[in-house]
Formats: sequence, structure tokens, C-alpha cells
Amino acid sequence: MLLLFKLLFAHLVADFLLQPLSWVRDKEQKAFGSLKLVYHSLVHAALYALVLSFDPHYWLGFLVLVVSHYFIDGLKSYANGWLKKHKPTSIFNYRTLFVADQLLHLLLIYWVVDYYRELPLPIVDLTAESWWLLALALLLLTQVSSIIIKVFISRWAPLNVYDGEHSLANAGTYIGILERLFIFVFLVTNHWEGVGFLLAAKSVFRFGDLKEAHDRKLTEYILIGSLLSFGLAILISLAYNYLSAGF
Repeated sequence: MLLLFKLLFAHLVADFLLQPLSWVRDKEQKAFGSLKLVYHSLVHAALYALVLSFDPHYWLGFLVLVVSHYFIDGLKSYANGWLKKHKPTSIFNYRTLFVADQLLHLLLIYWVVDYYRELPLPIVDLTAESWWLLALALLLLTQVSSIIIKVFISRWAPLNVYDGEHSLANAGTYIGILERLFIFVFLVTNHWEGVGFLLAAKSVFRFGDLKEAHDRKLTEYILIGSLLSFGLAILISLAYNYLSAGF
């Protein structure tokens, strides 16, 4: 485990602490033609070498991580530039590429650790019922619940609820998804008090907006949506707990 922690530390420091915003922008503009991409890879190389104590035993893992980081970052920057130019409305955007980029880096770190037999790589059995139940629960908690709530309460939506001038795009959808995921975690870990805290916190944040709006319809609309979101999350979480107990 020590090797895993060391490599993760080096990766996070190089990617999030020692990478100036100017380097990120230069990579986005020039991709493999960016000198900053080379600098960034060299920073990773230096940190990996330090945490590995310059031990020649790890030379192969060191090369894999440094070279792969260069190509993964270069490909991400190239893909991001291409999408902005040719597919600006594509669902594959900077956020998607960022997540994919980090996952690839982490998987390679995990592979290197496993290669040196310091951490057994578990085999995920995708045929196991428990994995499919978890995937089903997460799907229900996220997009499916969002659509269900929208279908049921859209008939009561006030005219100004979709006003994007004073609200972030799709903010309500993302807030709902996050709150349902939090509720799922609270109930799966048997911390019901967390649900009460979440509901109280949301009420406090919403109180000021609703008080200033002086719109009873908007208040009722938000209240119905919140209670429906919480109710769905609780039902899905309880069903997951009940079904998973049999595995």
C-alpha cells in the first residue's frame, strides 16, 4: 500500500499543485506541440523519482507512468480542441475529458503497483448481482429520478422557474442528483441523521430566496420537488438495502 500512496501523492501534487493555469491553457491550445506539456511531464518524472527514492528497481513503472502521462494529457488536449471546433454541442466536453484523463492516470498507477506485487488487483465480477443492483440504484438515483420529478411537477412550474438569468444552467438538476446520492450514502451506512441534516441545510439555503421572492407558487413548487426528490432517494435506498442484504 505504501507504493500506492506515494505514487498517488506524486500524481496529485504534480497535477493539481505544480501545474500553473498558463500551462493548462497552453496545452489546450497546442496539444502535443506545447512545450508546457513537456514541462508538466518532467515535473511528474521528478516527483515520481523522489517518492521512489531513485530506486532502479522501479525503472519500468517509472517509465510507464511518465510516458503515459505525456500521451494521455496530449490526447486529452487534442480531443478538447477538436471538440470545441467541430462538435461544440457534444456531450463529450472538458469535464468528461478531465474525468477520463484522471481515471486513466489512476488506473495506470494501480497497474504499476500491482505489477510490483505490492497490491493485489481485484477482479471485478460484472456478472455478480451486487454490482448490477448498485448500478441500477445509481441510475435510478440520478437521471431516472430527475426525469420522473420533472414529469410530475412540470405542470405546476411557475413561469420564472426556468429563468436562466439568475441561476446556473441545470443547477437544480445537479443539486437534486447530489442530494439523492448523499441520502443513498447516509442510508446505506445507516446514518439517518445525515438525511435530517441535509434537509435542514437545504431549507436554510432556500429560505432566503423564497422569502424575497414573495411567490407562494414558487415556494410550493420547490417544496413539492424537494420532498419528491427526498422520497424517491429514501425509497430507492431502502430497496437497495433490503435487496443487497440477501447477497
